[in-house]
Amino acid sequence: MPRKYDSPERFLKPDPKYGSRLVSKFINSLMVEGKKSVSQQILYEALAILEKRVKDQRPDEVFTQAVENVKPLIEVRSKRVGGATYQVPMEVKKNRQQALAFRWIIDAARKKRGRPMARRLADELQAAYNKEGEAINKREIAHKMAEANKAFAHFAW
Repeated sequence: MPRKYDSPERFLKPDPKYGSRLVSKFINSLMVEGKKSVSQQILYEALAILEKRVKDQRPDEVFTQAVENVKPLIEVRSKRVGGATYQVPMEVKKNRQQALAFRWIIDAARKKRGRPMARRLADELQAAYNKEGEAINKREIAHKMAEANKAFAHFAW
């Protein structure tokens, strides 16, 4: 059952290196089979690579901007009305925006094979920072679908 209100994030501690809850949340999303130290190492290595590539900004700022660029503002949801199912465009809540952005960045990095995960993640974060790459394409597709189904917006209740 969905939460009625946004739950406070009182249990999530900021990460030790950057002091950011966003980085800490991303580390948890990146984690596979409970190996938090591995995901932490991967992200810190990716941010170190980003620090060398983008010299005018701190790596945590680049990371934050990349996530902001990937966040979708609107998406389509299936709504059954009568006998038909419509794709209804709806605004995306803040928590879901962040979760989708994390998921799209991580999935795009995991799809690229042949190099270490830290390098793949750094590439995808830099692409998202520059408003290009696979994660940005996913966002654009979601926005285009919402735009195409704007006629069914009156079903959003």
